[in-house]
Amino acid sequence: MKLAVPKERHADELRVAVSPESAKKLIALGFDVTVETGAGDGASFSDDAYRDAGATIANSESEALGDADVVFKVR
Repeated sequence: MKLAVPKERHADELRVAVSPESAKKLIALGFDVTVETGAGDGASFSDDAYRDAGATIANSESEALGDADVVFKVR
């Protein structure tokens, strides 16, 4: 099952729906996790931290959401 985490687009929203640690746990449960580039910036999570957790980094929101079965967002 494919799970997408897009970047939050509301002004002043610094949270992200999935941390690298939770992405790692979701991947261990069998999910394919895709995170939009920069999604974790406001929460001080780099794209590299998500990559290290096993997630795929998408270059755009449409790429992240393209074939997702589940979307995790804060708002």
